[in-house]
Amino acid sequence: MSQRSSYATPKWWKEAVVYQIYPSSFQDTNSDGWGDVKGIASRVDYLKKLGIDVVWTSPIYKSPQADMGYDIADYKVIDPIYGSNEDVDNLISELKKRDMRLMMDLVVNHTSNMHPWFLESRSSKTNPKRDWYIWKPPKSVSDGGVAEPPNNWAQILGEANSAWTYDTETGEYYLSVFTPEQPDLNWENPDVREAVWDVMRFWLDRGVAGFRMDVINMISKVPNYPDAPIILDPKTHTYQPGTQFFVNGPKMHDYLREMNQQVLSKYDAITVGEMPGVSDENEILRTVGANAGELNMIFIFDIVDIDKPNVRMALKPWDVKEMKRIISRWQRCMIDRDGWNSVFIENHDNPRSVTRYTDDSDTWRDKGAKLLALMQTTLGGTLFVYQGEEIGMRNAPTEWDISEEYKDIETINYWKKCQQIYKDDPKQLEYGKKIIHMKARDHSRTPMQWDSTPNAGFCPGDVKPWMRVMDDFQNGINAQDQINQQNDEELSTWQFWQRGILDRKEHADVFVYGDYQELLPENPDVLAYGRTSESGERWLVVLNFSGKDVQWTLPQTLEVEFWACSTYTKGKPEKPATGSIPLRPWEGVLAKCRIQ
Repeated sequence: MSQRSSYATPKWWKEAVVYQIYPSSFQDTNSDGWGDVKGIASRVDYLKKLGIDVVWTSPIYKSPQADMGYDIADYKVIDPIYGSNEDVDNLISELKKRDMRLMMDLVVNHTSNMHPWFLESRSSKTNPKRDWYIWKPPKSVSDGGVAEPPNNWAQILGEANSAWTYDTETGEYYLSVFTPEQPDLNWENPDVREAVWDVMRFWLDRGVAGFRMDVINMISKVPNYPDAPIILDPKTHTYQPGTQFFVNGPKMHDYLREMNQQVLSKYDAITVGEMPGVSDENEILRTVGANAGELNMIFIFDIVDIDKPNVRMALKPWDVKEMKRIISRWQRCMIDRDGWNSVFIENHDNPRSVTRYTDDSDTWRDKGAKLLALMQTTLGGTLFVYQGEEIGMRNAPTEWDISEEYKDIETINYWKKCQQIYKDDPKQLEYGKKIIHMKARDHSRTPMQWDSTPNAGFCPGDVKPWMRVMDDFQNGINAQDQINQQNDEELSTWQFWQRGILDRKEHADVFVYGDYQELLPENPDVLAYGRTSESGERWLVVLNFSGKDVQWTLPQTLEVEFWACSTYTKGKPEKPATGSIPLRPWEGVLAKCRIQ
């Protein structure tokens, strides 16, 4: 590690453990089947006990809920379905009492089409707010009067549809990259940027600790809005992914630096940017480098996109060696080039990690969940835990009827497209189901499983929750059972997460700030790495990402002082100090090493 690097310079947000809450699915307190802010406040002690420092809640602002709150109609008012601004003030106060903080979701690439800004913009071509959004005339109008969109970009949450929405009143299209209900803001307009700074100051002055910034790398578009290259079969896809023209656009860094200068530099805030579709180290470091003057960190999506070919709702094969390369690449990149990582493998936009990366069967789910916990609590960067991840929640069962149980607009649009395109091809239709069963965002949005009472304690048993509760809450996959588990042999998933977070905090100089060295990278089953502090304290992490027994040979340069934990045992595991180390299916082990 470079002596000039500030990577190991302590910051509160580097050591913080952040817990993401999907508010509609966390805790219902008013018996309407929908989670609320008071529900979050009621679980603050639970989060404190787990070891959480920062609570990040997905959007709770006023919204028509076309995309679960990511379509915002008023940035300064809490939606009544979640509560009130005063409820947020109380939540901030309750967190502060426990030395915890609140992080909000900042969604400013787009608004709701019901936002007053857009209603004005849409009202006429001469309205002062017309250019607060991106309006373009049709590319052409056919003899039949059909207006063709300005270009061939596909909608992100419905790739069969255009990213442009036609407005019959003014005869122009507005850009709506996600859904027609989410028109994109025009960041070229300085009045738009100032309005965003005003929203940020409003919440920071109210006591919010910072922001997760939704698709913040889409705020700048290539100004001539060219057609996207054809990469999907034009016979089945009229519109094509246009991400290269609106992801990390030409003025993105200018806007982020202005945001920092105008707002963030005046607060000791935590910031993390959601930046899908970018994996170039130089480009990312322009945002998260120690002296970049933009954001603290971003979410790098290489791991959660590991099975993604061109579009999210698709599958491609991957292996453990590829996953290892991704993890080691970004660990070393941030250390060597003075940036900062976010550590995460789950969020509200991705399926459950235990299903995706390990084996979620009743036999192995617990072991796989603890393997992933050991990995994340020992990697460098700021750790993000998603609700339910700490109890090993898994994807919804394949028996669920897609049309009945799945709620997400992306899933609904994708399934409609499959049924239209493949109605005469049962094999392809089954493949579409497989993609939904693996990749749908709905899997991370099923209600939190608190206990074994009806509806898993999310809402009263006589109330129908907004989304179906998973049936496995009665089989030990709930917080109460796992917190109270009395087992002389091993820890529950929740207890293992608690142990790992505590260990991470006690050894922050190693696990948060320390150096990283991958060991035996060619091994096809095992991810192993050493973490070393500046003072020379060294730990070894060995993770068997296979459902089989394997032998892993300890490098001669390492000498184990003691084995500290295993995903299989409650106490210290019995493993050899040298030579060949036996690892059971999905087993992870942690060891303290001597420096030779």
